[in-house]
Amino acid sequence: MDQLWRKQIREHLVAQFSLSEEQIEKMLPSFLATLAGHLEALEQSLQSNDLQRIGRAGHTIKGAFLNLGLKDCAGIAQHIEEQGKAEDDSTDYRRLVGQLRRRLAPLLE
Repeated sequence: MDQLWRKQIREHLVAQFSLSEEQIEKMLPSFLATLAGHLEALEQSLQSNDLQRIGRAGHTIKGAFLNLGLKDCAGIAQHIEEQGKAEDDSTDYRRLVGQLRRRLAPLLE
């Protein structure tokens, strides 16, 4: 899965930003570190039980996913964003964030 995702990310970066393979090699570790930081912030926002904060963290990580072409993960993040901002306390945010963590684990190791 890791190689497939990396290939998908590379193809997206070339198509969207016209980056060369050398540029991608240099920038990808930073992109992934930023993504890991956003995921950590999202997980920390769960501790606060502040639904608006969860929504903002969902928005932030959604943008990171879209920048990397990870549309499936962006969809989950968008759901977190929308439900958090709507202050929907019936949404299982922990389950959704857990899904993101599991999907990203191979990339972030």
